[in-house]
Amino acid sequence: MEFPKFLLGDNTDYPDAIFVVHTEFPRFIINLENDEVEWLEDFDKSDEEELANEAEGLIAQATEFYDREVARYEE
Repeated sequence: MEFPKFLLGDNTDYPDAIFVVHTEFPRFIINLENDEVEWLEDFDKSDEEELANEAEGLIAQATEFYDREVARYEE
């Protein structure tokens, strides 16, 4: 099964949270309420530099995805 690159997540136990799930490597979930990121991959020391370089762009893409989705709901 193929998934979109980003998914929105919701949970009534976290009423203020806005979760965006990144489904491609490196997989992560970001809570846009507080920008907390949970990585779903195991990284070693050699991955840290690449991850740091890539993370900022991926988090920006996740935020843009959320903004686009919300705009579509409002139409």
